[in-house]
Amino acid sequence: MDAGVSQRATAAAALLLATAAPALLAQSAAWRQIGTTALLAGLSSPVSGPVERVWFAPDGTLFAQLPGGATFATRGAEPWKPAATLPPVPPSSQAPAPEPGAAVRAAAATLYAAGSHVWRSDDGGRSWRNLTSLGSRSILGGRIYDLAIHPGEPDRIAAATSTGVWISADGGRSWAGLNDGLPALPVRRVLAAPSGSRGVRIAIEREGRMEEYEWFPGQRLGWFPAAGEALALEERLRQRWSAETGAAVTAVAEAAGVLFLGDASGLLLASSDGGRTWRSYQAPGAGAVQRIWTDGSDRNFALAALAQGADEAPRLLRTLNGGTFWDDLTSNLPRGDVYGIAADRETGAIYAATSAGLFLTFTDLRAPAPAGAWTRLGNGLPPAAVRDVRLDDSGNTLLAAVDGYGVFATPAPHRRLSPRLVHSADLGQRPAAPGALMTVLGARVSAASASGVPAPVLAAAAEESQIQLPFDLSGTSVRVVVEADQGRLTFGLPLAAAAPAILVDRDGTPMVLDADSGAPVDLMNPARGGMVLDVLSSGLGRVNPDWPAGLPAPLEDPPAVAVPVRAWLGSMELTVRRATLAPGYAGFYVVQVELPALLDEGIHELSLEAGGVRSNRVRLYAVP
Repeated sequence: MDAGVSQRATAAAALLLATAAPALLAQSAAWRQIGTTALLAGLSSPVSGPVERVWFAPDGTLFAQLPGGATFATRGAEPWKPAATLPPVPPSSQAPAPEPGAAVRAAAATLYAAGSHVWRSDDGGRSWRNLTSLGSRSILGGRIYDLAIHPGEPDRIAAATSTGVWISADGGRSWAGLNDGLPALPVRRVLAAPSGSRGVRIAIEREGRMEEYEWFPGQRLGWFPAAGEALALEERLRQRWSAETGAAVTAVAEAAGVLFLGDASGLLLASSDGGRTWRSYQAPGAGAVQRIWTDGSDRNFALAALAQGADEAPRLLRTLNGGTFWDDLTSNLPRGDVYGIAADRETGAIYAATSAGLFLTFTDLRAPAPAGAWTRLGNGLPPAAVRDVRLDDSGNTLLAAVDGYGVFATPAPHRRLSPRLVHSADLGQRPAAPGALMTVLGARVSAASASGVPAPVLAAAAEESQIQLPFDLSGTSVRVVVEADQGRLTFGLPLAAAAPAILVDRDGTPMVLDADSGAPVDLMNPARGGMVLDVLSSGLGRVNPDWPAGLPAPLEDPPAVAVPVRAWLGSMELTVRRATLAPGYAGFYVVQVELPALLDEGIHELSLEAGGVRSNRVRLYAVP
C-alpha cells in the first residue's frame, strides 16, 4: 500500500473513532479517588492548601473560604460540606497589632491577632504572647490569613492559613488541623502513575513553589513528601534554556533527540542539535505554553497545551514535523486554560485537562487530519478545574488531578476502541499460564475460549471483564478468543508453565494478609519479625490434584501448586510453608510465607518465584 492510501485509511479510521466516541463515553465508569486531600508535612496534623477566611456562625458552625470564593462548612466531627449561605465577616479590633499587617479579633477582654503567627493579649493589646512560634517557624506551617473566635467560647479559635484550617479549644495552647476532606489541595501535576511498588506521585503548589508528594500504597493518612527529582530537573532545564534562548521558558519536553520548548508568550521552539539552532512557531494571540507532550519514540510528534490568550486563539496544538509547523486542535474546547495533555497514538485519543474540566477527542496523530469534536468526561469528577491528566505506562488507566480535590482514576475510555488482554493481578502484560486469571480491558465479554477450550467468564462490565484460563493448557502459545460488545476479539500470548503475579488493587496496595488474623498488612498494620503472611497471587500454573477453571477452590485441602514456589524479601529468601489455590476463590492462589525473626524497620520489596519465574515486586511496610 502506498503512503497516500495508508494516510487516507488512517484518517478514515480516526473519523470512525471520533464518531463512535460519544456512545462509548456514555458507558464511562465512575471515577475513584486515589488518596485524600491532606498532606503529611511534618506538622502535628495533616495539612492542605491555602484557606483565605474562617468564621463561626452563632450556632458554632465553622465556615472556610478557599481562594476563588468556594466556601465550605463543618460542625465539629462532621465532614466539610459546600456552604449555601455566608454569615457576615466580624469586624477587626482597633487595638494595636503585635506585627505589621496583623488582623486583630476581640472576644470580651481577650484579643487575638493573625499575621505570620497567631498572637494573644489579655490586657487590651499592651502586651502579646506568640501562640504558634517554634523557633523561626510556625507550628501551623505558614502564614495566617484570618482568625475566628467562637461566639460562645472565647478560648475556641480557628485559623485560616497557607496550610489549611487549624483549630484550638484552649486559647491557642494546642492546635489541631481540620483539613480531612477539605477540598483545598493545590494539586498541579500527576508526575507518575502507580508502578511496581511505587504509588502515585504528584506536584503540589505551596506558597509559590512546587513540591513533590507520593501516595504510599496501603495507607490512608495522607500524601507523603517525596524526593522531587523530576521537578528539580524540569526547573533546571527551564532556567537553563531561558538563559540560553532569552525566552521565558514555561514548558520543556524531549523526544528522540528533539528538544521542544514553550514560553510565556505562546512561542514554541524546537531543536534537533542540542540547542545550537532552533525552529520557532508563534501562534497568533496565544497564551503561555503550559505543557508539551511527546511520544518519546517519535521525534517529529508533539502536542502543546496553552493558556487562554486572545479570543479564538489556539490552546491545543499538534506538530507532525518536529516543530516546523503546529496545527490547531482546539476545535470546540470551551474557553479557558489548557493545563495538561495525555494521548494514545494507537487510537488517536487526546485528553485535555482544562480550567473547564476534562475533555476527550479522537483524531489522527500520525498524519494531518482535522480536529475532532471534544467530549467532556464529567461522570464522577468534582466540579473544579482539572490541572493535569496522565495515562499510566501501559495506557490502561487514566488519572486526573482536580484542583482542590486531589487525584482521580478510571479505566481509560479509549481502551474500548482497542481492548487488551492482561493479567488481572496487576494489569501487567506477561506470558499466559495455565489457570491464570486474565482481564480483558475495554470490553464486556459474554464468552471466551483458550486454544479452543472454554474459558470461564467470571465477571463482565463495559470497561473490563475477567476470565480464567483452563488449567490443562499446554504448548508455547495460547490463542484467546472472546465474544464482546465489539464483536469477536482474538488475542495471542506466549504460554509458560507459570507467570506469577502478586495481587494488587488499583492504587498498588498488595493483597498480603496476616495469616493469624486475616487482616491486611499495610502501613496501618505493618509486618513484624516472625509474622506469617498469606500472599494472594495469580498465574502460578497447574495444581495437584487437577482442578476445573472457574470453580472456587475447596475450603479444606485446596490443590497445591505443581511447580516449585519461592518467596523473597529484597534479596533475602523467605520460608514458604505452602502454595495452594486460595480456598473459596476462583483463579487466586495463596502462598504462605514466614518472615525472619529479626526484621529491619522500613519499606521492603516482596516478590514470589514460581517455576523459576519472578513475580512483580510489591511494597511491604515493617516495624521491629
